[in-house]
Amino acid sequence: MNPNPYINEDLQALAETVRRFADEKIKPGFLERDKTREFDRALLREMGELGFICPEVPEAFGGLGMGCVAAGVIHEEIARADLSFSYLNLLASLNSQILYKYGHPEVVRPWLDKIREGRAICAIALTEPRGGSDAANLRLRVERDGDFYVINGEKTSISAADQADITVVFGRTGTPESGAHGVTALLVPMDTPGLTTSRFDCHGQRSIGRGSIFFENVRVPASHRLGDENKGFVQVMHGFDYSRSLIGLQCLAVARAALDEAWEYITQRQAFGQPLSAFQGVTHPLAQYDTEVEGARLVCLQGLWLKDQGLPHSAEAGMAKWWGPKLAYDVIHQCLLCFGHGGYDRGLMEQRLRDVLGFQIGDGTAQIMKTIIARTRAGRKNVPA
Repeated sequence: MNPNPYINEDLQALAETVRRFADEKIKPGFLERDKTREFDRALLREMGELGFICPEVPEAFGGLGMGCVAAGVIHEEIARADLSFSYLNLLASLNSQILYKYGHPEVVRPWLDKIREGRAICAIALTEPRGGSDAANLRLRVERDGDFYVINGEKTSISAADQADITVVFGRTGTPESGAHGVTALLVPMDTPGLTTSRFDCHGQRSIGRGSIFFENVRVPASHRLGDENKGFVQVMHGFDYSRSLIGLQCLAVARAALDEAWEYITQRQAFGQPLSAFQGVTHPLAQYDTEVEGARLVCLQGLWLKDQGLPHSAEAGMAKWWGPKLAYDVIHQCLLCFGHGGYDRGLMEQRLRDVLGFQIGDGTAQIMKTIIARTRAGRKNVPA
C-alpha cells in the first residue's frame, strides 16, 4: 500500500495485519468457494473476533469507533484476497449504520453485536422485479396492523438472500403516487413465518450469491421499524454514499492485486529472447491502468475521509461507485490478456473479472451515479430525474 494523506501509520499497520490474515485464511479458499457456492461462517466469526467487521460503529453501540477510512482499509485487504468475502464487510458496514442511527436500541443492539462479531449476516432488500434504478418506485406492500406491520410482495437480486439472518426491507406504506415519501424501512428476521427465499445462478460473487425474498403476510413488530413511517427511503438512502465509496475501494483492490501479479509475470515470461516487460505494447497499458487505479483509489478514500469529518461526500461517492468497478473490470481484463492462454483458464484472474462485473449493475449503475454527481454540481432543479 502506497503512502497517501488519508492513511496514517496506525491505519497502515492495520492494513498489514488484515492483509496477513487475508493471505493466510481467506485467499486459499477463494477458488473453491466459487465452485461450491458455499460460504465459510467460521471464517466470518474469526474476522469478527479480530475486529475486522464494521470497525466504524461508535463505541456507544458496542463498536470500536475507528472511523470510515479504517473500514475502507480493511475492505481493501479482504477484497484483495476474495471480493465476495469482502461483500460481507460491505453489508455489515452499510446495515450497521442504518441500525444504530434509525433503530430502536433494544431491538437493534443485539443484532449489531452479532453482525460485528461475525455471528450474523444482515442483507438489504430494496430492488424489486420491475426494476432497480428506480429504487423509490416500490410495490412491496407494508400495512400497519395494530402493533405489527404486515409485508406482502417480492424483493429480487438481493445479495446473500438465502444466507442472511436478518434483512433491512424497504416497502410501501404510503400511496403508489407518494414515491420516495411513502416508503418505510423494517428490520426483518429471516426466520419469520411467511418469508421464503430463492437463489440465482450468478456469473460472479457466487459464494455470497443473490436471490429473491418472498413475503406472504409476514408480520413484523412495529418496534422493528427503522426511521419514521413513510420516510424510510429518504432517511436511510443517505447511508448509500458511504457504501459506494467502499465498493469503489473493494473493486480497485482486486484490480491492484491483478496488476501486481501482471507486473511480476511480464518480467519473468520470455518472448523473442527478452522478458515481456521489454515490449512497450505490454508495459504501457499496465502503466496507464496503474496510474488510473491510484487516482481512483484516492477519490474513494477522500469520500470516506469526508464522511468521517461530517462533510458532504455524495459527489465523491458517486465517482467512486461508477469509476471504481468499471476501471477494475478493464484493468483485470488487460491483466488477463498479459497472461495469454494461461489467463483464459479458469482461475484467479477470470474469477476476479466475473466478480467485479456485478458491481457495474448492483448498488447503483454508472448512469445513476453520474446523475448524482451532476446534481451536486449543477443543482437538483437543473438536473431533473
